[in-house]
Amino acid sequence: RMRPPAVAGLFYPENANELRHDVNGYIAERSQLAAVAGRPKALVVPHAGYQYSGPVAGFAYRRLRDWSADIRHVVMVGPSHRVAIRGLAVPSVDTFATPLGNVPIDATGRTRLLELGLVGISDAAHAAEHSLEVQLPFLQVVLQDFDILPIAVGFAPCEQVARAIDAVWGGPDTLVLVSSDLSHYHTWSEARQLDAATTRAILELRSD
Repeated sequence: RMRPPAVAGLFYPENANELRHDVNGYIAERSQLAAVAGRPKALVVPHAGYQYSGPVAGFAYRRLRDWSADIRHVVMVGPSHRVAIRGLAVPSVDTFATPLGNVPIDATGRTRLLELGLVGISDAAHAAEHSLEVQLPFLQVVLQDFDILPIAVGFAPCEQVARAIDAVWGGPDTLVLVSSDLSHYHTWSEARQLDAATTRAILELRSD
């Protein structure tokens, strides 16, 4: 069973060749910036349309290129925009599709979260959701052989989200990908101040 693309042609190109070209362009766009050493365990990446979020997403995903053969599992965490849910939801399908092909679901990780009672099954929460789908073409271009564990987050306490991520944290072959826009509404200067405060909170492990 496959979840078809919901926002191809809207948030990103529907044509596979155009999509691959654009993603490679975004990844190369910031290549002149200084590289950060070491393999990332987690990324926070925006999920707007590519014309808005593509350059920032490309900078994040470029970090994975040196480790593409080592990453086998990607835990994807993103907000549920279309369907109001309580807690966290995983899909029941076997694959997610984009114009670049199908990506298999990590059934083992899904079963673990279900057995721990940390998530429920909801295909409706994922059917039209863009926050995770827009990340897939970047992953498909950068990585090689991998599966995904898509988790939609609704009204949930941060402790529940933390427990779910911890349960599927895995080893060096697992990447945790958090899809977040942070903001749509602030001025450039306000956004820079808020983003800097968010960065400090993350680095200081402050969940408040």
